[in-house]
Amino acid sequence: MLPHEIVVIDDGSTDNTPTEIMSMSTLLPELKPVILHRNIGKGAALKRGFETSRGNYVLLLDGDLDLPPAQVSGFFTIMENSNADIVIGSKLHPCSSVSAYPWHRKISTLLYFSIVKLLIGLPVRDTQTGIKLFKRAALEYAFPRLLVKRFAFDLELLAVAHEKGFTIAESPISLRPEGEWGIIPPHTAFQVAWDTLAVFYRLRMLRYYQAIPDTAIPSPLPSVSVLVACPSASPYLEQCLTALQSQTIPPNEVIILPDAPTGKEWPPYVKEIPTGRVRPGRKRNIGLAAAKGAIIGFIDDDAVPDATWIEQAIQYFSDDSIAAVGGPAITPPAERFMSQLSGAVFSSRLISGRHRCRYVPTRVHDVDDFPTCNLFVRSAVLHELGGFREEFWPGEDTHLCMQIRNSLKKRIIYDPRIVVTHHRRPLFGPHLRQVGRYGFQRGYFARRFGGTSLRVEYFLPSLVVSGAILGAIASLLVPHLRIPYLTAWAIYLAATLLSAASLSPIRWLLLWAGIIATHFVYGVRFAEGFLGAAPQTHTASIDHPSEKNTVSTFASPASLSGKDRLAAKQPPDTAKQQIKQDKP
Repeated sequence: MLPHEIVVIDDGSTDNTPTEIMSMSTLLPELKPVILHRNIGKGAALKRGFETSRGNYVLLLDGDLDLPPAQVSGFFTIMENSNADIVIGSKLHPCSSVSAYPWHRKISTLLYFSIVKLLIGLPVRDTQTGIKLFKRAALEYAFPRLLVKRFAFDLELLAVAHEKGFTIAESPISLRPEGEWGIIPPHTAFQVAWDTLAVFYRLRMLRYYQAIPDTAIPSPLPSVSVLVACPSASPYLEQCLTALQSQTIPPNEVIILPDAPTGKEWPPYVKEIPTGRVRPGRKRNIGLAAAKGAIIGFIDDDAVPDATWIEQAIQYFSDDSIAAVGGPAITPPAERFMSQLSGAVFSSRLISGRHRCRYVPTRVHDVDDFPTCNLFVRSAVLHELGGFREEFWPGEDTHLCMQIRNSLKKRIIYDPRIVVTHHRRPLFGPHLRQVGRYGFQRGYFARRFGGTSLRVEYFLPSLVVSGAILGAIASLLVPHLRIPYLTAWAIYLAATLLSAASLSPIRWLLLWAGIIATHFVYGVRFAEGFLGAAPQTHTASIDHPSEKNTVSTFASPASLSGKDRLAAKQPPDTAKQQIKQDKP
């Protein structure tokens, strides 16, 4: 018998499975349990298992025993005879034996094969059968580049490996499911189709997979402190902390920064520092003054990081020219309907333009402005710059990035694998209030600092608003201008209507209205900030998507700058006494 190990992965089950796996591991020394505290999807779970494995050959096998493991010996024979890097089981192989495989499943498999062949060009007929043998090098290349966690994971894995040049062969299988073959639910079929198109887009259009640099986890690992600014304890915060605890590379410390003491007993790695009702910039500066990590991770309390969030980020910090890295904050799939619409508005190309990567995973590239809802920065860089400018909100992160790029001449990298899910404020009221704050501060920054805030795309909504108002007046005074004015309106409405396209008429209309309203609110508020309105002296404190804004008054430390300003940002004496837990 060949030397082997069995890596069993429990992907957040809620029954007695983890206990049974641990019990079996005491009887079978070759069994390595991987217990995940929450469900992270097939792709992410298999990646965790792969990282635990040590073999030169890796077999991915479904755990329901519909596919007898004894048939894997034939996979090795095919791999050796064909000199393949990957051998996959195929239900459509002429020599396969599949019990009672119904005609509707055959048709769906053949249809999917045709689509995959056309779009991806894979030389295989069946990507979805749950038994696949890999040479380790193929998975070492492919796994770090994968984005799909669930339905089209197998396709993405094979597509990425094949594009790199790893060869794939097919093997006949014996498949004996215990139950009857069911009909694929429509929502599952839709999600598979959507994920498949996404793989095609990233592979052939964006060339995303090819652009991923070959990075490595630094050794020794840098210490990481994660700062979470929040108003108070909440279910959102607890979700965030649970996800931080489940990281493949856990943080050395997590510092939460609520307005007032929460009264909760946090895990040992969590430190609580109440800050009073102050702006997010001050909260983060207070956390920075207490943080011990060489790398500081910033995340909002209503965001949930992917299991490899820290692991993907720290790989970039072996390059001294890189000061910060960030990634997308996508809308959770289970978000409420009106909040999903808010996320869809932000994801629209007509809203976010080149900054759409903040809401939708795209390719790896350099950026010069990125939000702190998902950002890692070197601690030394933050201290050198004096932390955040506390008088700005929003925009404190824009100013920080501007200083990193212009003053320090350092790089900021965007990587779509450094991903969090981020709850959204519902359309329309809360969403538009947030958009108004963004617009005003960007206009103010464009007037005061110029630089990245002077880009044309930030002025476009204001031009739309001014064109709508001035055009209406001009068309009333000069009748010959009426047709050009109405034509411009028709083009604008058609473009926004098409960008909001959806299978649901209700969603389509609401999203269309949301895009137009976002343009007009942002345009008005940007013009207000740009044309000289004074920045607000009262501002909303950090709020959750489901909560109304609260107002807090504070004194801005604008008279201080640089390291002197950061030195002044210590927690109040009462806050120091409320530190709940500190990691030894």
